[in-house]
Amino acid sequence: MKSPQRSSDDLEAGGDIPKSRNHSRRRGRGIFVAVDASIRFKSAMGCEKEIELGSHDQPTAKDVKLSQSEEQPVQVEIELPASYPDEFGIRLEELVSISCDGGLSVLKRFDGVSGLSPLLHTDLDKGICGTHEYIRRRRNKFGSNEYPLKKERNFWMFLGEASRSFTLIVLVLAALASLLLQIKTKTISHEWYDEAGIIVAVILVIFVTAISNYNQSLQFEKLNDEKRNICIEVTRNGRLVEVPIYDVVVGDIIPLKILYMLQVPADGVLVSGYSLQIGEYETMGTNRTVHKDTDIDPILISGSKVEDGIGRMLVTSVGMNTQWRMPMACIPLYTGEETPLQVHLNRVVIAFGLISISVALVVFLIESCLCFMGRTKNTDGSPMFDAGKTTLDEKIDMVIKFIILGVTIIVVAVPEGLPLAVTLNIAYMTRKLLGEKVLVQKLSACEAMGSATTIVCHKTGILTLNQMEVVDVCAGRVRTHNLDTMAAELSPLLFSLITEGIALNTNGSVYHPEGQSEPEVFGSATERAILNFGVKLGMNFDEIKSKSTIFRVSPFNSRRKRRGVAVQLLIHLQHDSQVRVHWKGAAETILASCQWYMDKDNIAAMDQEKKFHFEKTIDEMSKEGLRCAALAYRNFTDGDIPESNLVLLAIIGIKDSCRPGISRAIQQCRNAGVKVCMVTGDDLLTAKAIAMQCGILRGTLDEPANTAILASEFASMSEADREEIAENIVVMGRSSPDENLLLLEALRKKGHVVAATGKGIRDAPSLRQANISLAMGIGGTAIVKECSDIIILEDNFTSIVKVIQWGRFLYTNAQRFLQFRLTVNASALIICVVVAVHSHEIPLNVAQLLWINLLTFTFGAWALASEPPMDNLMRRPPVRKGEPFITKLMWAKFVAQVSFQVSALLYLNFRGESILKLENKSLDQANKVKNTVIFNCFVFCQVFNEVECRTSYQGNTFSGILKNHLFLGTILLNVILQIIVIECLGIFFYTARLNLKQWLISIGIGFFSQVIGRFPFQAFPYLRNEDHI
Repeated sequence: MKSPQRSSDDLEAGGDIPKSRNHSRRRGRGIFVAVDASIRFKSAMGCEKEIELGSHDQPTAKDVKLSQSEEQPVQVEIELPASYPDEFGIRLEELVSISCDGGLSVLKRFDGVSGLSPLLHTDLDKGICGTHEYIRRRRNKFGSNEYPLKKERNFWMFLGEASRSFTLIVLVLAALASLLLQIKTKTISHEWYDEAGIIVAVILVIFVTAISNYNQSLQFEKLNDEKRNICIEVTRNGRLVEVPIYDVVVGDIIPLKILYMLQVPADGVLVSGYSLQIGEYETMGTNRTVHKDTDIDPILISGSKVEDGIGRMLVTSVGMNTQWRMPMACIPLYTGEETPLQVHLNRVVIAFGLISISVALVVFLIESCLCFMGRTKNTDGSPMFDAGKTTLDEKIDMVIKFIILGVTIIVVAVPEGLPLAVTLNIAYMTRKLLGEKVLVQKLSACEAMGSATTIVCHKTGILTLNQMEVVDVCAGRVRTHNLDTMAAELSPLLFSLITEGIALNTNGSVYHPEGQSEPEVFGSATERAILNFGVKLGMNFDEIKSKSTIFRVSPFNSRRKRRGVAVQLLIHLQHDSQVRVHWKGAAETILASCQWYMDKDNIAAMDQEKKFHFEKTIDEMSKEGLRCAALAYRNFTDGDIPESNLVLLAIIGIKDSCRPGISRAIQQCRNAGVKVCMVTGDDLLTAKAIAMQCGILRGTLDEPANTAILASEFASMSEADREEIAENIVVMGRSSPDENLLLLEALRKKGHVVAATGKGIRDAPSLRQANISLAMGIGGTAIVKECSDIIILEDNFTSIVKVIQWGRFLYTNAQRFLQFRLTVNASALIICVVVAVHSHEIPLNVAQLLWINLLTFTFGAWALASEPPMDNLMRRPPVRKGEPFITKLMWAKFVAQVSFQVSALLYLNFRGESILKLENKSLDQANKVKNTVIFNCFVFCQVFNEVECRTSYQGNTFSGILKNHLFLGTILLNVILQIIVIECLGIFFYTARLNLKQWLISIGIGFFSQVIGRFPFQAFPYLRNEDHI
């Protein structure tokens, strides 16, 4: 049985075969190694005060004996004894020294990577043993690939933040001053309950706010953990397996392929590679790209990036033993940055704050002047201030009361919960989106996604399943869809050349597990499809690889759309004969380079008629939505790999089925006013066929011109022409990242909000150009995921539609909560100011207003945030830039609600004694009951207003409410707590117990406020055309 990873694979980039090193090495000899040990561990040093180590203790390389000198490099003396005390033939500090300055000389002392690998018990082809026990022993010996993390903020930090609110501090200080003044003058009585109620309410608000913020922090921390869960490929037991980056251990063999992994996960040594370009700007502190090879510069540093080429590395140091210690620090995590919507709402808070401060100052001055002029009366009719009788302590107490009155007005008017509501919505949304296999990295991208007008989307793996299969083949004179019987129809020579080209010209591999009849095929989706085709023909992958040597490779790239290998067959080595080159790539590209074709056992000239026949075959396959590839070969003597005068072997049609439900998702986008533009490397015929299957192209007469275009044609246009037709393009064939970037630029200049998908490093400029960048979780590379706003974990287009829907939900929910909060604040402000000026007191005391604030900005935000996105969100056009956040409909509902609540509660304030039949009660008791009813009515107005705000104007207010258990639970909790406050905590909130009639009046006025909320739709039909609430 052969390993799927052979040394010939290591040279897929092609380069000359390095000369073999001497593998034998005497372990009994002693050596002394001089190393320049100016080790630069700067990335960890700057963070020591802010980080804490994980729970797993791991060995570090602190035992290296260094003596520092300013003038000369430090010399490190390492002696290898005759025998080692453990199972590995090398110590940890020796491995760490390989990654330091002068590490190449250390590596050479070990006879290079070929001498180092036996000491680590690593097979350079098959890797290490992958059993859990063996991995654990390596981790215990050499450390784990884990890094320090920032300390998480605990609950007490959030409690401290919540307690630093200026208005709350002023209220507590004023209450304490009033209480101390009463103690000093020995006038303290049951009135101290007012001050105690203020303090209790403030403490309650602080704790609820801290709990809410702490829970949100935990939600975002879970999302950070999900983002850190990066998986990479390693070779273990002769197989490529995917493991979390934290499970990489010393001795692992890791493939470095630009298509699969860009970040070097640990320190190591290059085993083999071709055209390997490593960006060391993040690890070396300079912006440079370094060419790595096995002889001159084989040392690889964790955190550096693979920018081009391919290779394989042997891991020598992991985690805190790596040279720079913190390669994972470059991964962006949630930092709590404010989103544009939060910034906008903060401006609303500031505006209302300025208004409330102005009003509070005016009320304070008016009340103070009236009081000290003797016009303010006590309940018995006597003046509150008498110039000859009022003591200094009483004057101070009056001023404190007026300060509390002014601060109360500020508390009433400032809608502090607006930004918190957006945060709650984002926390709820990101948790739900994670369930939809979407990881949000930049919170503002959720808002922008709700306004997206165009999605520029790759085809493979997003619109399609990326499960490719060869279904149509044209080889020689044979054209068949039945691959199981095709081998019998091919001549022996043609069969040999096709299977040889498939087995040798590939990045993939075929592995035959013991005890299994079916082989396992590895590689990209296209590679697996072609290799499976070879297996069906009867290809013996291991035998073909063993009888050949690959010494030159021309890698595939998106521009050339081909890949070539030069091989020397063992059968010809003794005769020093010609070598053979195999090419594979896009069918039309390969066909253009062919002057010959295989006609059974003969090589025939490619005349025009035959070329037209093959072109027609390619067109037929493309119109069926198949991706067309071709195989070709030729013999040559020496020099660069020839790219012309090739012999065509076969044309292959590869099917990649559309994802289930993709047509419905595309139609949802169309209904929502979002255009989907498909970009693909396939030819235009294949692209159009796939677009028709997905529903992107409908083939109707009303479809505009230039909906499908070749990328080269689009790129050759002038900038003005590109902008003119960009809005019509929905399919772009033979597209590369450069053309995608031109399309995005044209769309942005036309005012579109563009979301773009990306997979590889060359997509990074396009992602930066887009308003919202979407990385693919399966097909995307590490650097694309790092720089993207959102990661689609399962590469499914349906998930992108979900993000649009949730983005619109976030915007709409913010509008609803803004309307809800402004109604509460405006109503309370007007009532308090009017009554304060008229009666020199307010019907709602400080404790009651703080309680209302708590119910509305915390519980109200929780309730409204729990509403799922409505279906009609995807039947509206996106919100255009510059549209007012507060719509006409919002203003109408706001005016209607505020007018009703102010009128009803002011009427109760001035006529409450007669309405509630309180004439027989004492004046103090009557005022207490009346103010309690006003407080209760106001709370129930907000409860029913909350129910009104949960639905759009077109739907039934109670539609789906029974399915939303969190909303129902929050509303029910509001009502229960309100009952407890009225009936049990009256001593702190200065309320009286209410009878059944008074409770029914409170509930009735609250319910009627919801009816009033419906009035604008009936009275003003044109408001029904409002789209964004």
